[in-house]
Amino acid sequence: MTPIPDILGQAIPIEGGFRATIPADWLQGRTSYGGLSSALALHAAQACEPDLPPLRSAQVSFIGPLSGEVSVTATRLRRGRNAAFIQADIVSEAGLGYRATFVFMSDQPSRIELDGRLETHHRPPAPDATLYTGPDEFFTGNFNFLDLKEEATGDAEWLRWARLRAFAGLDPMVHVMAVADALPPAAFKLLGKQPAPISSLTWIVNLLTPTPTTTDGWWLLSATSDYARNGCSSQTMMIWNADGQPIAQGMQSVAIFA
Repeated sequence: MTPIPDILGQAIPIEGGFRATIPADWLQGRTSYGGLSSALALHAAQACEPDLPPLRSAQVSFIGPLSGEVSVTATRLRRGRNAAFIQADIVSEAGLGYRATFVFMSDQPSRIELDGRLETHHRPPAPDATLYTGPDEFFTGNFNFLDLKEEATGDAEWLRWARLRAFAGLDPMVHVMAVADALPPAAFKLLGKQPAPISSLTWIVNLLTPTPTTTDGWWLLSATSDYARNGCSSQTMMIWNADGQPIAQGMQSVAIFA
């Protein structure tokens, strides 16, 4: 297990960002786990501009495989009175593998208020719960999980508690981005006992709070696909904290090679 704070702590500064190493235990197949790539990219973006407001949204493209030594750089696209747009790229020996546009914006006075009833009644695992940790050679070895199988009954639906095994010292937004992609693609369930390669293409994350917090590192993740055809699946995603408060919503496009 390689904690994300250790990866960031060992990074070497370069112009516009830093150089880091993606350990083998953070890979999913031949590329970096998307949450780790996003955590590294956000860390670079946060350092790109002074006094950035909170992260509001991330638009991510998983362009190619990333492993081993990578360069993570960030560039200001525009900063106005209210919002800042920062682009972050991750490049490996194989070329550009990741690009994201992060949007930072402070809360604004508004007469509009809608909560969407997004809270959840599910509570985090008890201290004596039997948790699942993935194999050491796969990124899931850096997590603890507890599936809520009885509550996720859809043909292509996941609902799972997730916690990084080591998260002390992580920036709260970096922490959320690192965890938010920890579920398998929802369409994976449709493959049954005949697995096939699956790859995330794009990911949109909208933060619902400027100050994400939770208890004991636990986050509840959901992913649901209502459409999968012609080798592509579109899924919606959600993350709540341990108190059932909504933290972020997302959407992902997934390629299915089956």
